Amino acid sequence: MYPRLLLAVTLASSTQAFAQENAQASAPGFLEGSTLDLNLRHYYSNQHTKRTTHLSIKKAGGVEPTRVRETWVQTSMLKYSSGYTQGLIGVGVDAGIFSAVNLERGHGKVANGGDRVLVDGDGDAIPTWSRLGVGDVRLRLSSTEIKAGRLMTDNPILRYKDNRALPSSFQGVGLFSNEFDWLSVQGGSFERAIPRTGTGAEKLTTTFGNRAYSGARISYLGATVKPGYGLEASVYASRFEDMWDQTYVGLTHRIGDKSDIALKTAFNYYHTSDSGDKNLGYIDNNAASLAFTATHLAHSLTLAWQQVFGNEYFDYVWESTGNYMANSLYSDYNGPNEKSWQLRYDLDFAAYGVSGLTASLWHAKGWDIDGTHYDGDRNGHNTGYNVRSLDGAKHNENGLMVAYVIQSGTLKNTVLRTIVYNHRASGGQIDGSYDEFRLVANVPINIF
Repeated sequence: MYPRLLLAVTLASSTQAFAQENAQASAPGFLEGSTLDLNLRHYYSNQHTKRTTHLSIKKAGGVEPTRVRETWVQTSMLKYSSGYTQGLIGVGVDAGIFSAVNLERGHGKVANGGDRVLVDGDGDAIPTWSRLGVGDVRLRLSSTEIKAGRLMTDNPILRYKDNRALPSSFQGVGLFSNEFDWLSVQGGSFERAIPRTGTGAEKLTTTFGNRAYSGARISYLGATVKPGYGLEASVYASRFEDMWDQTYVGLTHRIGDKSDIALKTAFNYYHTSDSGDKNLGYIDNNAASLAFTATHLAHSLTLAWQQVFGNEYFDYVWESTGNYMANSLYSDYNGPNEKSWQLRYDLDFAAYGVSGLTASLWHAKGWDIDGTHYDGDRNGHNTGYNVRSLDGAKHNENGLMVAYVIQSGTLKNTVLRTIVYNHRASGGQIDGSYDEFRLVANVPINIF
């Protein structure tokens, strides 16, 4: 079904291209358009558990609980991108080598296995690791591209995850079409995930479901339309084979000017239902969020509401952040039947003479998490979600993020970011209770 849709969209885009000025017409050439970039990332985090939450350290006789985890990693991401060959159809390639050095290798500090760094069978941190993070061949006709290989996809269904020392990527084929200013189309079919803390490819599993079960492939097709008047709309349809079918609708409206008052309204909705062999059992889940943001000069205030309608988690592919919901923060606030709200304040210090400095402060709360009515394993199907013990679970978090982008000099565009947050959970809520501090520096270097 979905490969045929991808082909149809490609052909349609190609037909439209001949009547328009297109990107391929100005292709400089394979070597002439080449770039080589290096991103050096320094990642540090210090995490402490609270209440009944514990991490684990692997020992010879079993596991030992701990309340502290420290992660300290230096990484480099070297990426080469060729230009496109000239002619009607352009050909190009991308290749990105990602590598990491563990600076904190203490057995007691590297808790919970390979959750944050790569470890061996004894739970010891592997000193260094590397992988092909990005590697693809691309074809372009007009302003429509097809890429095959390892990609860092970015859309409401399958979006690479970048909250660790290295980002994830996915292996398959992607379509990217931008024939008009007001319309963009994305499609794809992917069969493997390349994890943040790994060296190879893994089968596609889910983030909150039983990870003993996997799907052979996820395919999707979607479009974003910008008709003017401050409106933007996105619609995506996807199939995670033998797991679920998922549709997404996103609507955004912007009005006004921040010199006075600018208002943004954002609505996001996902519907997920079981598919094929129902490897995760029966699924019938709707999740929606609505957020209002008011901006005046340097100040922005956001109020968001989010709700899940279904007796299982609102879920997405593991190693992805395919979740555009308003309250996707440290926690996703995506428990069965969960309600949540968020209040957020953002400040841009450029208005006070410090360009590049920004700060964000937020509080979020979720409640009424109830999985007692779960029956997705009826008729002999697998138990996809372990939620029956959740009855009135709740949680909340507070977060502060300060970021600075260096504006000039040798280190121009270097991003320094620090995050401090706490999360408190009760009633078995999945994210537990933590305090954490993170410091991340990204230093981009354009070699040519």
